[in-house]
Formats: sequence, structure tokens, C-alpha cells
Amino acid sequence: MEYREEDFLMISGIQHFEFCRRQWALIHMEQMWEENLRTVEGEIMHKNAHNGSFIERRKDVITTRGMRVFSSRLGISGICDVVEFISDKNGCEIYQREGKYRVVPVEYKRGTPKEGMEDVMQVVLQAICLEEMLCCQVDKGYLYYGEPKRRTEVQITEELRIRAEKDVKEMHDLLEKMHTPKVKRTKKCNACSLKDICVPQLMKNTNVNEYIERMIGSGN
Repeated sequence: MEYREEDFLMISGIQHFEFCRRQWALIHMEQMWEENLRTVEGEIMHKNAHNGSFIERRKDVITTRGMRVFSSRLGISGICDVVEFISDKNGCEIYQREGKYRVVPVEYKRGTPKEGMEDVMQVVLQAICLEEMLCCQVDKGYLYYGEPKRRTEVQITEELRIRAEKDVKEMHDLLEKMHTPKVKRTKKCNACSLKDICVPQLMKNTNVNEYIERMIGSGN
């Protein structure tokens, strides 16, 4: 099965989905969003990382920034902050470039490495897209965090691939049903940019839009 382009989901959405399925639904289905310090700092870092789509070569490494990627099989698309093409005789061929190259995605993030898997899964999906587009094998990628200013290696294992594809399938299913999952409040809710919108303790039998409409109608 291949998805139509108009049905593609954003790759970056998996970080919301892994953090909290309800957060993903509020942002990507109900179009709810609030800025906080974390989201603003993250946006600045990504703008700096993209800084216009361009290609540069240093020795045996070709670096691209802001490369658009997609997978018709999974129905996802997005932008890689950085993709490195490293000369490797066992790699793949690149259009209009001599030789063969190993393909490595690099995703930029603010702060420090997270306890959860949300950032890792974003790199995994980028790798899957690059494999489909370039007919290559991507064995690893990197996460670059703003505070330690160093890379964290991500091995693209079969286990992570299965998890990523399962997540994307569930995202498509939720979107098709227009279903916003319910959640239990946890400590990580305090770091969520949507904590004042989500109010999960009030969302027993309705979605956020219905709740807001009801509150407006009641004059509260």
C-alpha cells in the first residue's frame, strides 16, 4: 500500500506521539498549540540548522541542510536538519556525484538527551525515508543536543524500525477516525506546552473543541 501525498503525516509528529498520544492528537488533529520556552528555543535551533537548503563538501563528506524526505509506503514526510553523505565504497550512488556514499541523518535538538524515545524515533523515521528515496541502507544517525553540544549516536535497529512503523500506523488510524486519546496525568504533563489546553482531568467524554464550545456557551 502507498499513501497519497495529501494523506502524508509529518515526521516530526512522532516526537509528540511518543511523548503523549493525546498531545499529538491535539496538535495534529485539533490544531491546538501553545508556545513555551522549550518550543521557542527548539524553533530557533531548527531555523539555524536549516538556514536555507544548501550543500557543502569537506574532504570525504557531503553535507546537506534542510533536505526534504518522504516515504510513500508509510505516508510520512518532513525535513532533515542535516544529512551527511560519507564516501564509502560499500555505500550507495548519489545522483550527479561520483563514487558511493554512506547516508547519515543528523537531527538537532535543544537542551539535553531525553529519557523517552521521542527524539530517537524521529531519526529512525528519517532513516526509513532516506532508504526508500535513495535505495540505500541507513544503519545509524545522530542527535545533536544544544546544551552538551555533542552528538548522540542512534543505531537504526530492526526493533526501532518496527516500533516506528507501528507508531505511524496508529497515527494514521487515529487521524482517520478523528479520535483524540484520553490520558492519565503524569509528571511529564508539567513540561507539556499544551498543559493548559489539554486539562486531561476534564476530558472524560469529549474532545477539546467540544469542551471549549460548551464552556463558551455556558458563559464560564
